[in-house]
Amino acid sequence: MITLKEAVTKSALKQFVKFPFTLYKDSPYWVPSIIKDELETFDRTKNPAFENAEAWFFLAYKEDRVVGRVAAIVNNLEITQQQVKKMRFGWFDFIDDYEVSEALLEKVAEIGRAHQLEYMEGPVGFSNLDKVGVLTEGFEHIGSMVTWYNHSYYQEHYERLGFVKEKEYMENKFPARNADPALFTKLNDLIKRRYGLREVNFTKTKDVMPMADQMFDLFNETYSKLSSFVPITEVQKAYFKKKYISFINPEYIKFIVDKTDKLIAFAIVMPSFSRALQKANGKLFPFGIYHLLMAKRHSKDVYFYLIGIHPEYQNKGVTAIVFNEYYKTFTEKGIDMCYRTPELEENIAIKQMWKHFEPVVYKRRRTYRKDLSSSSSA
Repeated sequence: MITLKEAVTKSALKQFVKFPFTLYKDSPYWVPSIIKDELETFDRTKNPAFENAEAWFFLAYKEDRVVGRVAAIVNNLEITQQQVKKMRFGWFDFIDDYEVSEALLEKVAEIGRAHQLEYMEGPVGFSNLDKVGVLTEGFEHIGSMVTWYNHSYYQEHYERLGFVKEKEYMENKFPARNADPALFTKLNDLIKRRYGLREVNFTKTKDVMPMADQMFDLFNETYSKLSSFVPITEVQKAYFKKKYISFINPEYIKFIVDKTDKLIAFAIVMPSFSRALQKANGKLFPFGIYHLLMAKRHSKDVYFYLIGIHPEYQNKGVTAIVFNEYYKTFTEKGIDMCYRTPELEENIAIKQMWKHFEPVVYKRRRTYRKDLSSSSSA
């Protein structure tokens, strides 16, 4: 028999966060989160997402043992401003037992119906900067700090319980040596002269901060037309600046401005922290912070985390400036492999942007949906 309990106390939320450490203890590919950071994500007093969202965290028990978890999320901005009546769910992990996955998803459906929502979709987070998608291909590749890893049986559970594919995401990689400067060096000079643009590079994190709000505004403008986009609020900007910007090598943040110093493009790359996070095993102290700092300074693998271009400058060759700057930085640092975080399969523009680098799809993931009704989830 499966028993569900809502995690509301600090100790229960810690159980919620630590369940994957048991589920994936024998996996060489799973990358653990920092426990303290995950707990902060679920803290209503610290995560500004709760200003516009509600969330419930459930643990599934079988014979007094935790066997699954799920976060049920109602994003009120999405529902009221975009008129998308969606019940979100994420942080969904479970043993290979259909009773467990069914019980957890039915609890999500129950909350969705109580809020008069039309369908449920997951796994997703609070916003577009959270992790997304269940892995369906590429289980033999190590995970990353910005994606969920899962066992291969997850997909079977979704489909057996009546869920259908909603969105497909691809993850690509390519060797840094595939970046041929002949493809962007001359174009870089031409585009800068034609539109009066210039690059802005950084060596100190404190110099990034004054322009960070512009970056988040541009992020909202760049991605607003993509399906299920939820804009970043003013409070979230401050939160993400504090939580993420200081974690990124300043030289891996590239801004492009026009002649009035208005930001028209940005890109963020992060060193791979995967092996460092495995060594840290969820804890910053005593040695976790050391492993992370070593990865930040010395990792030869990088992730293209975000890239945004103002709609007025899209398809005008601005990416040549971005690529030219990264080519110089990566050459100096001896970067070996470049990875891209999940990108919607429907995003044709992003495929065109990278085609000359000969990327290879090495992982696929997707979100699943199911219409809500008065009937059971199963």
